Amino acid sequence: MKAAVFHGADRGLSIEEVPTPTPRAGEALVRVSGCGMCHTDLHYLDHGVPTFKPPPIILGHEAAGTVASVGEGVTGWSEGDRVLIPAVLSCGRCRFCRMGRENLCEGLEMLGNHIDGAYAEYVAVRASELIRVPDEISLEAASVIADAVSTPYHAVKHRGRVQTGDTVAVVGCGGVGLNVVQCAAAAGGRVIAIDLNEERLGIARSLGAAEAINPEGVERLDKQVRKLTGGGVDVAFEAIGNPATIELAFSLLRKGGRLCVIGFSHEPASIPVGKMMFFELEMVGSLGCGGGEYPEIVELVRQGRLQLDPVVSGFVPLAEIESGFDRLRRGEGVRWVVTP
Repeated sequence: MKAAVFHGADRGLSIEEVPTPTPRAGEALVRVSGCGMCHTDLHYLDHGVPTFKPPPIILGHEAAGTVASVGEGVTGWSEGDRVLIPAVLSCGRCRFCRMGRENLCEGLEMLGNHIDGAYAEYVAVRASELIRVPDEISLEAASVIADAVSTPYHAVKHRGRVQTGDTVAVVGCGGVGLNVVQCAAAAGGRVIAIDLNEERLGIARSLGAAEAINPEGVERLDKQVRKLTGGGVDVAFEAIGNPATIELAFSLLRKGGRLCVIGFSHEPASIPVGKMMFFELEMVGSLGCGGGEYPEIVELVRQGRLQLDPVVSGFVPLAEIESGFDRLRRGEGVRWVVTP
């Protein structure tokens, strides 16, 4: 099979012919229809962030496709079944898995990081992890549910805990942030989208944002948000991973508000803990999504309550994957999907 193999930050990716995996006992071999391109891969390619499995490794962790074959002992799945593969695979046995917090699994494995991923024609994974995809949803587009949609869904529902009537600020409207916007709007929140990119602010409006603000167009963003909300937002999400924007998101909270940090940063942020104490503010992190949440998300997409078309900018053949990463580097579009 053909695959995009990562040989290290100094050598990048190369399209190679590699052996097609043979599913072991309990595994399914999936023919990949689409694999979403994520900025996480740019950390490996451009910033020297190491993968858990040393190179060579096949990258790609947002995948959907069809079952090609199954290994010994697999039941409930047949050739041709349409499936989504969660970005992070859990053990199902540790205390976090037993608590329903599979995203914190003590033995988690991430496609394209711990094990070979889905920038390839085929990928083998544990069959117990597969999520069924209804016929109404395009498999190529469904691939982004694995991370770009599921991570925001988990953040909005379980960490930010958005309720009907809440005012919500989303700082950063990239691939994750735009899906935070639509998940929060679907949960009944009144959403204020914040970004420097006017095109993405337009998409945020189409996904349910009641207000869209470019910080360059206002003198004081925090004052503008307080004016719009009567004192600040109930929940703020930071979807960039920058200390300055984490601090900004914190400043937008009303008394009793909650900041949910989704973006990853190596650098510390400065948070006024006196304000946190005096106004009973909360700050929580959010990582990925638990396996049990995927069927809910797929159903919301099937019903049209969550949309994929506005956040899938286009499709890139496997042979042209480098051009897709160049688009990511330039900030073009929202989410590009590799179609092996």
